[in-house]
Formats: sequence, structure tokens, C-alpha cells
Amino acid sequence: MPRYKITVEYDGRPFVGWQRQDNGPTAQGVLERAIKAFSGEQVTIGGAGRTDSGVHATGQVAHFDLTKEWPVQTVKNAINFHALPDPVAVRACEVAGIGFDARFSAIRRHYRYRIVNRPEPLTFDNGIAWHVKPPLDAEAMNEAAQVFLGHHDFTTFRHTRCQAKSPMKTMETMRVYRQEESVFLECSSRSFLHNQVRSMVGTLKLVGEGRWNKADVKAALEAKDRKACGPVAVAEGLYLTRVDYRSPEEDARLYQEYLESLA
Repeated sequence: MPRYKITVEYDGRPFVGWQRQDNGPTAQGVLERAIKAFSGEQVTIGGAGRTDSGVHATGQVAHFDLTKEWPVQTVKNAINFHALPDPVAVRACEVAGIGFDARFSAIRRHYRYRIVNRPEPLTFDNGIAWHVKPPLDAEAMNEAAQVFLGHHDFTTFRHTRCQAKSPMKTMETMRVYRQEESVFLECSSRSFLHNQVRSMVGTLKLVGEGRWNKADVKAALEAKDRKACGPVAVAEGLYLTRVDYRSPEEDARLYQEYLESLA
């Protein structure tokens, strides 16, 4: 039974999130419907990250198993055909190695947040970026963002209904920079808490406006109190851009150790 690994792009605006649920359409649901349409098989897709309602992806990764072996180009093209007219596209497809799991084999996730910083209303970017009218100091935001680097208790920047067992996370990279009217925040970690990136962006926006400084951000982090967080940034500016994985050899070794532990 082959396992397929797909890299997926989607516009989060029509969806209540990545993960299939009863209260609205999801990116996972679109893909599962498309796979059944061409293969006749009802599958459950495993995703690398459970993006929230309105959040986009340019590099989400997922896996699924099929009884019949299909050429990867056929799988890619068939899913894209049957996913229409929903804004979901498979950008790459390959047969995964033994032991691969889109979620548990991941070693790093990368997110990008985009702010359009201008007084005029958004037209083309409406729904795919956060519109912030007051001028933002991206350099001050970047300096303050370095507070988040390293291993910390991110309780302040965690949704009150977050289901993660621990608030401890290691932020590997974090930078804020400007390109013309856009201000970007890019960060990477093995995993993130619910609403963590949007909470950090909303707090850094206060720095960009001159209302907070780096010391205020540090104090908020050290408070370990959700009430110390700045306003949460809107969902439409957030993108899951890439997921990094262990080597196929490492996946196979860990999978074999898992099988041996069951014996």
C-alpha cells in the first residue's frame, strides 16, 4: 500500500481551517473528496499543521495511503482537477518513504506573516494580508522580536483553549523586515502553540507603532500570562510556507524501532 506525500497550497478564506470538521468547509475535506473522486477510496489525510480559519498555506504537507499504486503525476493532476473550484492546489507529489508521517516526521515548520502598512484601503490584498494604517518601524519590531528566540514558556502568546501539553517551545528563527508597503515577520520552530504566531505579531505591532518597546515584549513573555499579550493579529495575514523533514533513512530507522517495540 503506497503512501503519498503532497505539498499543498490553499487560500484559507473559504475554510474554517485545515482540519476536517462539521461546522464548515476545510482544506483537508476538499482534498479527501478529490482523492475519492479519482481513486474511489475514502482516505483520511494527515497534515503537518492544523491551520486556523482564514489562515493560508503555500507549503502545507500531507500524506495519505491508497490501495492501488498510481503514478505521482496522475495523483497530482487528478486531485487538482477534482478539487476545483475550491482554492486548493497540490504543488508536488511523491511516494513517501517507510515510516513517513506528515506531522510526526516534521522537524521544523516555517510561517510568514504579512502586514500591508499604508493608509489607503486594500484592494487586491484584501483578505490575504493585515491592513495596518499607522506607520510601522520594522527595525524596532525586528529588534524586539529577538526576545522570542530560544527556548521559552510561551503561555502569554498561547490561546486559552490551546491543547498542547506544554507551553515550552524553541523559536529557532525570527525576523521582521519591510519591503515597500509590506512588513513581513518570518519565524520557524519544530512546533507552535495555538495562535502563537498571531499573538507575537500583534504584540510586535505595538512596538512598530511606538506604543511598546523591546523591554515591554520581554516583560510580557516573562509574565507567562495571557492577559499580558498584545492584540492578536488577524488570521488572513498568516501563511504556512514550508515544513522540513528528517531524511528517509532516519524515518525508516525510527519506524523499525517502533515495530520492534511492539513485538
